[in-house]
Amino acid sequence: MSGTTNLQPTNLLGLPREGMREFFASLGEKPFRATQVLKWIHHRHASSFDAMTDLGKSLRARLDTIAEIRPPAVAADRTSTDGTRKWLFAIDSRNCVETVYIPDGHRGTLCVSSQVGCALNCTFCATAQQGFNRNLDAAEIVGQLWAARRLLAEEGHEGPDITNVVLMGMGEPLLNLDNVVPALELMLDDLGFGLARKRVTLSTAGVVPGIRALALRCPVSLAVSLHAPDDALRDVLVPINRTYPIDMLLAACREFADALPRQKITFEYVMLDAVNDTPEHARRLARRLSGLPAKVNLIPFNPFPGIRYRRSPAVVVDRFRDILMAAGVITITRKTRGDDIDAACGQLAGRVTPRSRRVARRRGVQAAPVLQGA
Repeated sequence: MSGTTNLQPTNLLGLPREGMREFFASLGEKPFRATQVLKWIHHRHASSFDAMTDLGKSLRARLDTIAEIRPPAVAADRTSTDGTRKWLFAIDSRNCVETVYIPDGHRGTLCVSSQVGCALNCTFCATAQQGFNRNLDAAEIVGQLWAARRLLAEEGHEGPDITNVVLMGMGEPLLNLDNVVPALELMLDDLGFGLARKRVTLSTAGVVPGIRALALRCPVSLAVSLHAPDDALRDVLVPINRTYPIDMLLAACREFADALPRQKITFEYVMLDAVNDTPEHARRLARRLSGLPAKVNLIPFNPFPGIRYRRSPAVVVDRFRDILMAAGVITITRKTRGDDIDAACGQLAGRVTPRSRRVARRRGVQAAPVLQGA
């Protein structure tokens, strides 16, 4: 395996079960070593090989020279008045990503980033305004979960454990599938974090080939950032719609639903005042989702500096919800959490040294203007 010959140590945080077995096979070790090390890392939060007392001293010494357990470093740590907590994780010398822990009753949800920035240019999202630098590798994705769990445990955290993970942080996870899939495998594996598929959700802006690939490689719960019921409006709000328009996107969602029977697909819809929140928008959305195992999350817009959009009034959101519900579409309004520390949906910015315009042009995704009157 390349990790045994490269000068750069292999970060074992990013190796799922099969990858860990291959790593130890390359050292001439038995497969049970992979099981031991996975348990040490993910069940006992071990960050050094010296702590792994059921490994021989010679093997521990060898691992010290060729491998590491390196989570992202905490660059900042803020807690909201509602208990939401946001970490800024340094993933290299120039870039940071943000990760959010949201306690809610007996459930604790961790919102994880998959890229440094984002190249998709959704016009209402703070991450998009930061530009794009690079994909996170599997260790950097899993490392956010590993670090959050360890930090909470070390502090004697009295709130709920992390029971749910959502890839709804910075970045488009389906444009980083080769790193996201092994990270998901570790989240699901009993030797890793042992989460049920229904408790791990991947959110996409609508990368159609990625939806189909995810269904084959690692089907978890799917959330789709829809935000408009027609192509003309969605082209502006979510520019990747120009490449994968709504009909194509919903066809891929139907295929995904066939791969996960009895599981609903969540459609996220940010409520923008006088932009996408009229009764006619609601009726068109209901028609679009007819026949799909759909659940709609209405998201009150969370503002950030320099944006011209406004949040829809509560009465408008309620009216929109009632129209969808009357049409038979399960609909909830997401409670805003952590907005006082810029940790709410759409507010994650991190610290990004951007390359986004070049990457966006290469993918055929263009920056979109803010709607007039928004």
